[in-house]
Amino acid sequence: MTDAEFQGVIGRTYEDSTPWWPELPKAPKDAPNIVMVLLDDVGYAQFGCYGSDIATPTFNRLAGDGLRYSSFHTTSLCSPTRACLLTGRNHHSNGMARIVEFAAGFPGYNASIPHANGFLSEVLVRNGYATFAVGKWHLTPATEMTMGSPRDRWPLGRGFERFYGFMAGETDQFHPDLVFDNHQVDPPATPEEGYHLTEDLADKSILFMKDLRATSPDKPFMLYLTPGACHAPHQAPRSFIDKYRGCFDQGWDQWRDAVYARQVESGLLPAGTQLSERPAWIPAWDSLSADERRLYARMMEVYAGFLEHTDHCIGRVLDFIEELGETDNTIVMIMSDNGASSEGGPNGSFNEMYFFNFEPESLEENLRRIDDLGTPNAYNHYPWGWAWAGNTPLKRWKRETHEGGVTDPLIFSWPKGVTATGETRHQYVHAIDVFPTLLELIGIVPPTEINGVVQSPIEGVSFASTLNDGAAPSKHITQYYEMFGSRALYHDGWKAVAFHPLLTVDYGDGLDSHAPFDLDQWELYNVANDVSETTDVAADNPDKLRELIEMWWQQAEQFKVLPLNNQPAKFGDTRYRHDTYVYYPGIGSIPENIAPNLRNRGFHIIAELDVTADANIDGALVCHGGPSGGYAVYIQNRRLHYVNNRLGAEITTISASVPLPAGRISARVVFTPTGRFTGDIALYYDDVPVGEGHIPRTTPFSYGVDGFTVGHQRGASVTPAFTPPFAADHSVLRRVVIEGIGRAYRDPVAEERVAMGQQ
Repeated sequence: MTDAEFQGVIGRTYEDSTPWWPELPKAPKDAPNIVMVLLDDVGYAQFGCYGSDIATPTFNRLAGDGLRYSSFHTTSLCSPTRACLLTGRNHHSNGMARIVEFAAGFPGYNASIPHANGFLSEVLVRNGYATFAVGKWHLTPATEMTMGSPRDRWPLGRGFERFYGFMAGETDQFHPDLVFDNHQVDPPATPEEGYHLTEDLADKSILFMKDLRATSPDKPFMLYLTPGACHAPHQAPRSFIDKYRGCFDQGWDQWRDAVYARQVESGLLPAGTQLSERPAWIPAWDSLSADERRLYARMMEVYAGFLEHTDHCIGRVLDFIEELGETDNTIVMIMSDNGASSEGGPNGSFNEMYFFNFEPESLEENLRRIDDLGTPNAYNHYPWGWAWAGNTPLKRWKRETHEGGVTDPLIFSWPKGVTATGETRHQYVHAIDVFPTLLELIGIVPPTEINGVVQSPIEGVSFASTLNDGAAPSKHITQYYEMFGSRALYHDGWKAVAFHPLLTVDYGDGLDSHAPFDLDQWELYNVANDVSETTDVAADNPDKLRELIEMWWQQAEQFKVLPLNNQPAKFGDTRYRHDTYVYYPGIGSIPENIAPNLRNRGFHIIAELDVTADANIDGALVCHGGPSGGYAVYIQNRRLHYVNNRLGAEITTISASVPLPAGRISARVVFTPTGRFTGDIALYYDDVPVGEGHIPRTTPFSYGVDGFTVGHQRGASVTPAFTPPFAADHSVLRRVVIEGIGRAYRDPVAEERVAMGQQ
């Protein structure tokens, strides 16, 4: 309802009055529904219709009934790509140069998308659409994801009418950190009851459509559906995983060759496209030991099952649209946010918390637990050899500006509007082009203002002309790229690209991550004829290379790319870090980046209790982390306990020797470091010592995505000693005070590794 001036007649009675209702926003005639499916960390070659032998029947059918694009480009990272898709502006223009956890105090890096850059949802909801966001968000500053935060940068603050999903970059697929609209909720079932996040997201997508059609049978909708798949942890129902047993025993070299052959045969790749060489840091499959091959093949089987399960769940959503009779006039787009992820490292991981904490994993131990891969008992990721193969035939991967990082699948289906079916489009398209394309197809003129805020120019260009004309020229002529100091410039079929190494990754290639940016080696490719960047022609075309480098600097100035930086954690937002925190029980989960930083420093945790003589006082007082690592303070059998869980491998519990007495008591946990990442725990009731013990090794840098809670445990438990939520009685636990003693330990390199692994 609008605030338009009343245009009826108001008399003294109803008999001499004329009612009037303002006209509600109405979508253009025959406006299509929009289903935008954005997958996570899925490489260019991992859909069946892009050459893979992984079963993706839903995606294949959509490509057969519609179009697949061979030259769709993203930013090489998730938050930046999502900002581009939803606003039509470049990632630095959105302040989203990096993921939100790497916010810094520069215009292109502050992780705060300006309201002048209106979201597609904000435009559509003002033009008669219903708007739903389901799944991963990761577009709110990390410091604003708590229950006490403002909501103007949450989904419902940016034009979505309903939201169900998770706010951060990744979550456990069996124990997700869920938000429904503007508040945290627990999953509706447990893994033992068959729960999986992707299935839950499909259910909520269908529910939102049911609710809409119950009251508005003709209103078009936008569904922005963004599963956590296939981001680590790779987790899926066992039935989907086990069907791939033995399917990847040939290894990544042979698998990649077979994928490339299918890509060429199907016409996905332009004529003459060559398969890029295996880089030196990827071992030949035949050089691995038999145990390594067995483990790495199983890790890929888990990933394949995860992807097929995702395809199945998306299929359920589309089947419901068919049941509604609305398939014909529904635009469906399937895409990924960046190239396949190498964040599993050279050896993959059973629990990626090891990688984040610079702890080596044991091949023998991982083999012993091989059957747990993909289950709630693992937090796994595959080796980077499979990421390289997942981007066939391209170079490199996620986070980098070579084609393997920035080229992704895009399937476009609209039976009513696209007469061409089963065809491949080779025009250059970028994520910022989706916004203007959809507005053109619907017939909506981009607004000049939203909520009184004047709108910035849209930086993408529509590719609507390519939908029914395979020969239509690409309208997107020039596009810059920049990610963690690596950069590139595409212009009219040419591409200049410079790789700058990250501090957290050592490829063994001798490149210095501390070297000045001016010393980076620029390469030049004619990508119109060499999409896989196999022939560097810089030496033969020095003038063209200089032209493109100069254009890059011009675009960097224009789109807020500067200052260049490959150490994003160095300038991270620490405004919400303190030495003393006061919390009351029942608060929502707090993400790690603004939770108390107690790693490798002394601390006091003081729980102020009102203990009654007869009541059950057991419950969690403070928890941070989950089964893969963390700590907790809790009462059980009326005694105080402190537990340290190091990476799920070593659990140390220190318990009080006597029960809590009745009355007002301060139960205290005191940690005194005795070395780096080790120390002693002392327990007190008021000032009376009641327990002590030694922590042989604390978690160095990160507990992962499981948040910090007071008065209960959210998600899966830090310790097998209790089952969540294990909530404390609020009449017993009055508040918790946490004091950090000494300088807070920070390692920007480690923090960078953690944040980039969770994007």
